[in-house]
Parts: sequence; C-alpha cells; structure tokens
Amino acid sequence: MTLATLSIDQVETFAVALPTLRSFGVSGGSVAVAGRPSIRVLVKVSAGGVHGWGEATPIPAWTYETAESIVTTIDRYLAPAILGRPAFDLDGVTTAFDRAINRGFSIGAPLAKSAVDIALNDLLGRAAGVPVGVLWGQRRAEEVQLAWIVSGQTAEEVADCVAEGREAGYRAFKVKIGLHAEETDLAIVAAVRDAAPEAPLWVDANQAYTCDTALRLAGRLLDLGVTAFEQPLPANDVAGLRRLRDSSPLPVALDESLRHPTDLATFVKLGAVDVAIAKVQRSGGLTLSRRLCQLAEDSGVRLMGSGLTDGDIGLAASLHLFSAYGITGPVDLNGRQFIDSAYATGATVKVTDGVAHVPTGPGLGVEVDETVVRSLAVDVLTARP
Repeated sequence: MTLATLSIDQVETFAVALPTLRSFGVSGGSVAVAGRPSIRVLVKVSAGGVHGWGEATPIPAWTYETAESIVTTIDRYLAPAILGRPAFDLDGVTTAFDRAINRGFSIGAPLAKSAVDIALNDLLGRAAGVPVGVLWGQRRAEEVQLAWIVSGQTAEEVADCVAEGREAGYRAFKVKIGLHAEETDLAIVAAVRDAAPEAPLWVDANQAYTCDTALRLAGRLLDLGVTAFEQPLPANDVAGLRRLRDSSPLPVALDESLRHPTDLATFVKLGAVDVAIAKVQRSGGLTLSRRLCQLAEDSGVRLMGSGLTDGDIGLAASLHLFSAYGITGPVDLNGRQFIDSAYATGATVKVTDGVAHVPTGPGLGVEVDETVVRSLAVDVLTARP
C-alpha cells in the first residue's frame, strides 16, 4: 500500500492525566498546578494498518477550548468529516475541518484540529519511513535551543526559578508578565536579569496590557536587555498593535493575534508586526503553521517559536516545524519543565542542557505506548480526575 492509496480508517481520542512537575500561571490564570494531573488529549489516526499520534493541550486560561470540548469536537465533528478521505490530502482535510467547525471570528477549535493534523503528519511520515521534515523536504536544523520559563510572584521566587533553570543547563529565559501591577512586573524582569546577566531574555504579557501601558513599559524593558515584547495587547486590537509597533523601541512579537495565516497577512499589510510567533496548536496544526511560517519568511517578518506546555508529541511536532524554517531558538517549548509525558517510551525527544535535538525517527519520531495511554485515560465528560 502506498501513500497515495492510504485512507483514514479510524480516529480515536484519549484524555490522559499526566503528572504535573511544577505550577505555572499566565495573565489569564493557572495553566498547571503541582500535585494535580495535567490533562492532555491524545489522538490516534489509523489508515491501512499505519498509525499516527497527535496531541492537544487544553488551557482554558489561554483559550476557549477545554478537554471536554476537544474530545467532543474531534469525536462528533472532525473525525466523521475525514473518515474515508485520503490520508495524504492534508489540504483537503483542512477544508473539511473548516466546513465541520467554521472559523467564525477565530480559526474555530484550533487545538482539536491541530491534534488530528499532527497525527496525520505523523502517520504519513511513518508510512514513508522518514521524519516529517524529510517528508516536507525541509529540515534546516538538527538542534533547537529552549528557554526556561519564569512565572513567579516575587523577585525571590524568580531568582530561585532562574537558578533552577541554569542548574538544568538552560541559558535563555522567557518571563511571563501581566500578572501584577506594572512596577511589580518590572521588578520581576529585573530580578531575572540580575540572576542571568548575559542570557537572552524576552517577556510575554499574554494580552494583559493596554497600548498606553505597553508603551510605558517598552523603554524600561529595553533598558533591562529584553529582546522582544510578546503579545502585550489583546489579540484583536489591530489598531493598538500598529500604534505600538510604530512607537515601541522594543520589537513587538505576535502570538495570540496570529490564529490563521490570513491574520498574519493582515498585520503585514498594515505594517503592524515585527516578529511572528510560530505555534502549532494555536494555528490548527502543522499544515496551517507551515503556511504561516512561509508567509512570514516571504514577507521578511522574523520568526520565533512557542508551544503550549505540550507533552512529547506536541514538543516533537514543534521541533520539526521550527527545524523546517530554521527557527533555532531560543524558543518557548516548556512542556518538559512542567509535565511528565509518561506515555512516551523508547524513542522520544532528547533534550541536553536546554538544547532539544530534532527527532530522526519516522514521523514525529516519538514512540507512544498505547497500553500506558489507556491506563492514564480519564473520562472527562463524566468526571474530573
């Protein structure tokens, strides 16, 4: 059986409870709580005896999708829309998804769509016996530098967090701000700079500020050696982001604003973006993320990389994307910092001293133990773990 003749036989979802290693929060609320399992939705797509795995990271504090909505969206809408379709037809699958769950003002259930799209890319790579980057014909890097994420309440907590990251071999840091008053946010960034004087450092506000507040902060952040100001304003504040980009001494990086490649096209046309963040789940998977990255590259917009506290499947998907477009870091792929991907056995992603090695195995290059997946599975529709 060839790639051209593989058709999608089955799409299965598994909500799994993974061990949480550390607590983590953003301006919208809590992302992970130590001692409480972190839910990830794994997707297994089968075609002609070949399987591929994808993963979604429900974070209601960041976007509207929950574990419950991801499971029902895939099981009741996305899977029926693609059963029997050619597995290679990623473009057609994207169109079928848009018809099943329309984009509306946003992309329409991007996390759910991303999990299935990632699984299909994994399946195709496994069927061909090559990594997905080889399948795409794009593999520009073998290593990607990771950043240690800092999200603390006090300067003392932040210093301890930086020390922990440095001990683990990390040499770049990203600071979550917007959780406090302006002066407290600045004090936390200053504490990180004091603890890591030479390290690459950028900040992420996750839409927490107004344009006036962001403009006040930008110059002071520049004085602290910050290299980029990520998503300071609400995602749809196009006018504010254009004004900020025109006046800020610090490059403005867009994350939540870029749900679809057409969003980036709008910001490019308006001259309202310095840096585009590539994020697989936010953009509905690898297929649309590749379109976004290519548009950024062709438009002369700098690319940075980020993730969603992914498990190892999501981590590998991001690494293949970043490798394809030469995004060598530092990037925010922080899953290893906060959760244990207990489902991944054997071949998985190797991280050494804060540097991730792009997997070389077929597909995503991550081996999933389905027995472990089933043992970790929880029924999120009837009871919380």
